[in-house]
Amino acid sequence: MDKQEFLEVYRHSLAHIMAKAVIEIFGKDSVQYAIGPQIADGCYYDFVLPRPIAKEDYKTIEDKMREIIKRREDWTRREVTKAEALDIFKGQKFKTELIEDLPEDETITVYETGDDFIDLCRGPHVSNSVELMNTAFQIKSASGAYWRGDENRDSLQRIYLYAFPDKNALKAHLAFIKEAMERDHKTLGPQLDLFMFDPTAPGMPYWLPRGYKLYNALLDFWRRKHEPYGYQEISAPVLNNKSLWVTSGHWGHYVKNMFIVPSTDKEGKIQIPEGIYEPSMENSEGVYAAKPMNCPNAIKVYQRQMRSYKELPLRFSETTCIHRKEKSGELNGLFRVQEFHQDDDHSFVTADQIGDEIGRIMELAGKIYDTFGLSYRAELSTRPDDFMGDIETWNKAEADLKAILDKQYGEGNYEINEGDGAFYGPKIDLQMKDCLGREWQMGTIQLDFQLPLNFDLTYVDSDGLRKRPVMIHRAIFGSFERFIGILIENFKGIFPFWLSPVQVGVVPIRPEHNEYAKEVADRLFDERIRFEADYSDRNMKEKIKEYKTCKTPYVVVIGDKEAAEKTVSVNIRGSKVQLHDIPLDVFVECCRKQNTEYTLDLVTEM
Repeated sequence: MDKQEFLEVYRHSLAHIMAKAVIEIFGKDSVQYAIGPQIADGCYYDFVLPRPIAKEDYKTIEDKMREIIKRREDWTRREVTKAEALDIFKGQKFKTELIEDLPEDETITVYETGDDFIDLCRGPHVSNSVELMNTAFQIKSASGAYWRGDENRDSLQRIYLYAFPDKNALKAHLAFIKEAMERDHKTLGPQLDLFMFDPTAPGMPYWLPRGYKLYNALLDFWRRKHEPYGYQEISAPVLNNKSLWVTSGHWGHYVKNMFIVPSTDKEGKIQIPEGIYEPSMENSEGVYAAKPMNCPNAIKVYQRQMRSYKELPLRFSETTCIHRKEKSGELNGLFRVQEFHQDDDHSFVTADQIGDEIGRIMELAGKIYDTFGLSYRAELSTRPDDFMGDIETWNKAEADLKAILDKQYGEGNYEINEGDGAFYGPKIDLQMKDCLGREWQMGTIQLDFQLPLNFDLTYVDSDGLRKRPVMIHRAIFGSFERFIGILIENFKGIFPFWLSPVQVGVVPIRPEHNEYAKEVADRLFDERIRFEADYSDRNMKEKIKEYKTCKTPYVVVIGDKEAAEKTVSVNIRGSKVQLHDIPLDVFVECCRKQNTEYTLDLVTEM
C-alpha cells in the first residue's frame, strides 16, 4: 500500500476500535451504532447513546481504546448473506436499514474484532490490533449529526478522532490546528470589530464600521485593478420576477436555493399561486425572487440595444448582493453565508475572441492574487456527456483554454478534470493556497454557450449577419465575504497597511496637544488615509494599547515637541522601536505610497 492507502486503513480500523470502546463503556444494549468512516485527519463514528458525550468522557474513551488495542485481537473478515446480516444486527436500526437498502445479490461483509464486537463494513482493515500499537490518536470533539444527513431523521452523536501514524505527526497536526484556531475569522472578526451576525438574519453578515472600511478598501482595490482591462461596472436589481429565472433555467434547477417573494392581495395577505415552483411562465405575475446569480441581469443590460461585433468583447462587472438559501447547519461564518457579494463579470465575446479574453482574465487574476502573496493553481474541467451546443465550438474553446494554461504553467502542470465541465461550457477553477497550506477554491472562469441561446442573444457581425455571442462568467475573489474571511485567517488579522481598517491611530498626550493632533488628522483625511483619533483625557498608554489591540499599523504620538516642530513620533505595529522627529509630510507620503503601491510589508524606516 502507498502512504495514503495505509492511512485510510488504520484510520478506518481505529473507527471500529472507537465504536467497540464506546459500546464497552455504555453497554451493548444501550448503544445504537451507525457508521464510522475515515476522514482527512482521522475518523468519526455516529451513535445514539443513553446520554450526551461530555469532554470528561474523552479520556475514558481514549483509555478504553488503548486497552482494546493492547489485547492484540485478530480482525476477521466474513462474507454473509443478507438474511444472515439482518440476523447479526437485529436490534441495531441503522445497520438494519443499511442492509435492507442493499440489493439481494450484494456481497455483504462483516468484520469481527475479538469475540464481542462485529461491524458491517467493506474494509479493508488491519489483521490484528497489534498493528495499531504505535499509532497516535486523540478525540477531537463530539457534536450532533443527523442520520444520513437528513434533518428529518434520527439525531445522532458524532465523535471525531484525530489519528496519525505516530506521536510526532499528531503533535504537528495539533500545533497546526491550534494555529488555525488562533486565525479563525469567526473569532478574530468580532474581536477586531469587523463584522457580526444576528439570529434575525442568519448567514447575512453585518459589516461594522471598521469592517466596512476594510470591505470598501478591498472593493476600491478591485475596481482599480479592473479599470485598465475595459470592464464596465453595473448595478442591477436584487429582486426579479419569476419569468426571468424561468428563462435562465434557474427556476427549474435552483429554485430550492432561492428566496421567493410571493404576491399579495389588496389587503396585503400573502398569496401563493398554485404551481408557483413549476418551471413555467404561468403564475409568475407578482412572484419575485432575490437573485442567486447576476448573469441574467447582465444579459438584460446586453439586450437593451442591438450589439455590433465592434463592441465585443463587452464586459459587465457587478458587485451587488445576491442571496442563496442554505440549510442552517451549512452556514459557516463568512465562508458560507446566505447574502454575499460576488466580484462578478459577465463578458460577451465572439467564438474567435475566447482565447484572448481568457488570457486577459488569467493575467488579471495573477496580478490580484500576487498582491496578497497568495499562490494558486488552475484546474480545467472539460465537456461532459450531456453537453449542449455545437461540438466544434466546444473543441475550439477547450483547445484555447489548454493553450492558455500550457503557456502559463507549462504543458501537464495543471489538473484536467475530464467530463467535469458544466453542460453549458468548459471552465477553469483557480485553487488558492494560504499561509497554512490550506487550499481554497476561489476564482472561476466559465464559458457559457447555453444562456445566450436561452435569451436569444445576437450581435451583428462584419458580414451584416446576426450571430450568437459566447458568454463568460468570471469571478476572481469568488465573493467578497468569503475572500475577506480567508484574508483574516491568512494574515491573522494583521492586514497590510493598504487594507487595514484603521491605518493610523492618532494619540495626543494631553488635551493641550489636541489642536495639532487635529491638524494631523486633517492631513490624513485629505490624503484618504484611514485614521482614528483619541482626543479624550485618558492616559496615553491606554490609548496606544487600544490601537495595538486592533492591530493598527501606525500609532502616532503627539506631545510638546511634535506640536512645536510639526513632526510625529510613530509606534510601529509588531516592533518595540519608536521613530521620533518624523516630519508630518514625510509620514503622510509614506502612508500614501503604501496605499497606491499595495505593498505587503509595513514600512519601518522613514
